[in-house]
Amino acid sequence: MEILEFVLQVILGLTSLLLTLLILLHKGRGGGLSDMFGGGMGSSLGSSGLAERNLNRFTVVLGLAWFVTIVALGLLTKVGGL
Repeated sequence: MEILEFVLQVILGLTSLLLTLLILLHKGRGGGLSDMFGGGMGSSLGSSGLAERNLNRFTVVLGLAWFVTIVALGLLTKVGGL
């Protein structure tokens, strides 16, 4: 049980960091940090729409993985406390 809890905590840490990075890369109303990395200049190429959709998909999938990891850690803690 301790090994599983450790693995879930590592996964939670990694997904938290990656999720923060992906959210900061999203283009908001004011442009966001994605403009710093050239996201604002690539709009004339037509590829920014695809890149934004892929970024949305990665963010949603990572957010779901983050949520499942938190639920699993909560259940593990509840069962381990009995």
